[in-house]
Amino acid sequence: MSKVPTRDELRAHLVRTMIAGDVATPRQNNLLHYRRMAAGNPYYRLGLELKPSWTERSVLEMMVERCGVDPDPMHLYGDDTIDPDITLDTLEAMGERIGRAARRTENVVIATGHPATLTPLYQAVARALAGAGCRILTPAGGWTYEIETGYGGSDLRRIVYARPGVAMLEGEDFRTHHTHDPHPMEAMLRELASTGSVDGVEDKPAIWPDLAIADHGWAGAAGEAGIDTVGFADCNDPALFAGAAEGKLDVVVPLDDGVSPHHYAPLTAYILDHAGLDPAA
Repeated sequence: MSKVPTRDELRAHLVRTMIAGDVATPRQNNLLHYRRMAAGNPYYRLGLELKPSWTERSVLEMMVERCGVDPDPMHLYGDDTIDPDITLDTLEAMGERIGRAARRTENVVIATGHPATLTPLYQAVARALAGAGCRILTPAGGWTYEIETGYGGSDLRRIVYARPGVAMLEGEDFRTHHTHDPHPMEAMLRELASTGSVDGVEDKPAIWPDLAIADHGWAGAAGEAGIDTVGFADCNDPALFAGAAEGKLDVVVPLDDGVSPHHYAPLTAYILDHAGLDPAA
């Protein structure tokens, strides 16, 4: 684990590695996703039932505020931006919420649609929370569903867990796969809901997450289910930011979610330090 950087050191790291600042995400891709989310396309809503009042312009304005993309509506092509200070503020807020989970020894579910890049970050958080006495939930392991792969083809995806409890999807090729889908988290929550109710409390499952730490549809589905949710999102994934604006997610950290995994190590140390957990554990 990296040493804990200062805020200034981490800001410089974010900009240098293009996790924030000038990022490699194309502006035209961002605007396309904003338009499709506003139009109600389920793929771009990441499992969230958002208000119908969103427009492409209001999504852009929201993303300027919550992510730091370029506010110029006439910037149609080229690269875009993420404000590193928003990233830092939300990393600190995420750490504080994770710290509350540790102090309360909460039930936590952790999942990623970016296994190739973000898994080490999630694993470090999971280890720290488990060490603090939290229960890391691992429901629906092995659950499968079919996806279309184009040209009439299909493939199965199954829920697997990276130790000590980070959910992700594996394909028939036994490789982990990127996903935006909310269906796996929905399946996990259905299994937990079927475990029985708390004595004397109707409709409250005996085992239920107090906190979800996730991204993409995993985070959207958890937030839609009313679970406290903190997560990460790129500047071309506006739905989670919209969910936060509507009060369905607690914290959404803007960052480029596709850089080399080792570049996230300083962020991991920073989160855990703000959580009051040992980054070296």
